[in-house]
Amino acid sequence: MISVKEAQSIILSHLQDFGVEKVSLQNAVGRVLKEPILGDRDFPPFNRVTMDGIAIQYSQFEKGIRTFYIEGLAAAGAPEMKLDNSANCLEVMTGAMLPQNTDTVIRYEDVVIKEGGATIQVDVFKYEQNVHFQGLDQNKGDLLIEEGIKLSPAEIGVCATVGKNELLVAKHPNILIISSGDELVEVDENPLPHQIRKSNVWQLKAILKKNGFEADTAHLRDKKQEIVSALKSYLNNYDVLLFSGAVSKGKFDFLPEALEEVGVQKHFHRVKQRPGKPFWFGTTDQGKTVFAFPGNPVSTFACAHFYLLDWLQKSLAQQKVSKPYAILNEDFTFKPDLTFFLQVKISFDNTGKLLATPVAGNGSGDLANLAYADGFLVIPQEKNEFKNGEVYPVILYR
Repeated sequence: MISVKEAQSIILSHLQDFGVEKVSLQNAVGRVLKEPILGDRDFPPFNRVTMDGIAIQYSQFEKGIRTFYIEGLAAAGAPEMKLDNSANCLEVMTGAMLPQNTDTVIRYEDVVIKEGGATIQVDVFKYEQNVHFQGLDQNKGDLLIEEGIKLSPAEIGVCATVGKNELLVAKHPNILIISSGDELVEVDENPLPHQIRKSNVWQLKAILKKNGFEADTAHLRDKKQEIVSALKSYLNNYDVLLFSGAVSKGKFDFLPEALEEVGVQKHFHRVKQRPGKPFWFGTTDQGKTVFAFPGNPVSTFACAHFYLLDWLQKSLAQQKVSKPYAILNEDFTFKPDLTFFLQVKISFDNTGKLLATPVAGNGSGDLANLAYADGFLVIPQEKNEFKNGEVYPVILYR
């Protein structure tokens, strides 16, 4: 049995590159960018007016002129205008090109317009005020977004403004979620007293979807030869296989043996953690990856968040994914020499600190208790007394 740290290290030593693909801009949010985004022109691309008002030459105000005859109006989206007489002004709208021969904009609130003239009502204002000058933010050719960024709405806006209607992104793997066990029935069925409805497959599918991934599903009966035959097909058609159940020491837990029989190399089986001790991980020489989680629902839920999502994001981005920390909000005792994924409720104190309050449950089979928590505080195995105020990594799922 290996430690959580060792399990993490082994998993992250088997990152996969699934290639790249082009997607439309409207479908790119949440994807990992695989090309640098450069400015196709200066930002802003012209001297841009930032307030509705009048544009003047500041030197004329310094000479004592307070009333400026209005030559015309410059609207946003119109070609650049030119002030003919430096003692005059042009009305300008927010977003318009600053007219030639002007350098300062006085907002409407500070002028009175009457009989074709604009009289300035303030005594002091700044030279070049209310003008966003060409290239002030970025220049043509500047790197705007680095490769490897997970695209948020902020980056989508930048891509749109430089004319990128298609983006090169990391291709997502083909993922299959496999449930197993003769006791499982479909969600819309009425289970007999000895049966239960499938839940792990649905929560795994939801975890992936929340993080931008799609997955197919399948089910295996507790028949070894059927499992072996199905695995051969699955490994030909999918990049990642996710199992829930059949990895412990039960008489019908055929999965570890069947995986090795079809050529999946086991990297570890059993981790010093609770929940999720029987967790199994392996790969093939063809670049296929297998995560086999224990069947108890909280075990599957915790392992998927702690190991699977980290592996997926790092495989796509090939860079470090940061994790938040939270403050334990009350004393807690855990005596087994295991890393513990403690279910916690998250809140903030009045200084903005993230607080984690333990949520009592009934073990790894208590699926309903997940609905009362917001995440898992990762409690290390080195000690068994954990004090209010101590800080630990937190896995947030809400």
